[in-house]
Amino acid sequence: MRLLFLGDVVGRPGRRALGVLLPRLVAREAVQFVVANGENASGGKGIDPEGAEELLDAGVDVLTSGNHIWQHTAILDYLRETRRLLRPLNLAPGVPGTGAVVHATKRPGPRVGVLNLIGRVFMGPAECPFHAAEQAVAELRRETPVILVDMHGEATSEKVAMGRFLDGKVSAVVGSHTHVQTADESILPAGTAYLTDAGMCGPEGSVLGVKTEQVLRRFLTQMPTRFEVASGPVLVQGALIDVDEASGRATAIRRVQERVTT
Repeated sequence: MRLLFLGDVVGRPGRRALGVLLPRLVAREAVQFVVANGENASGGKGIDPEGAEELLDAGVDVLTSGNHIWQHTAILDYLRETRRLLRPLNLAPGVPGTGAVVHATKRPGPRVGVLNLIGRVFMGPAECPFHAAEQAVAELRRETPVILVDMHGEATSEKVAMGRFLDGKVSAVVGSHTHVQTADESILPAGTAYLTDAGMCGPEGSVLGVKTEQVLRRFLTQMPTRFEVASGPVLVQGALIDVDEASGRATAIRRVQERVTT
């Protein structure tokens, strides 16, 4: 079976680009399951219920998130009502939402487990992602051999370590958060597909999806600056992952990068 993971969706341009491209991409590549990180889908920071529904309507099966999940207060009730938007599993106990789910595919085949983790290096407070992953993966494997992990983190070393830690236990570990697609896609020794960062679904002529002049003003003056989502053609970045349905082992991983004008 073929899975598609899409990097951080940035604002309205990212959402609109997926609305245009995703149905075509799913059909062309025979994708059976789509996961996208919605971390920055609403206003460039966080995600609100309307933004989440727009992405789900575009063809995303499960949305993951990260450190900006609480940016919009309306998302709190939404997280209590849905299991198709995940927040990082290893946040403080008792917060709204869930960090892992098993969901049906678009075509006949095993259901897919999705696990959302957040790193601790250069990030905010969180429980240990390694201990959390170990327990969650054991539970997910009781329901399905096909498991995709979104490791939302800043430090490359932490993401690589998670890939090695989960090698042979999950189908894929793909990183998010930095908005810069890395070129280290591989199948690890025990059969787990790995990519340090999927990139972003956001404006190409920008700094990580934000208007260039605003980011430069911040760097040059060190003064507080309001950041706004840039405009123009959008890069849709991510990874296609082929998985053996019986074993859950990955057989191939290929980076995706498409340019969309909306």
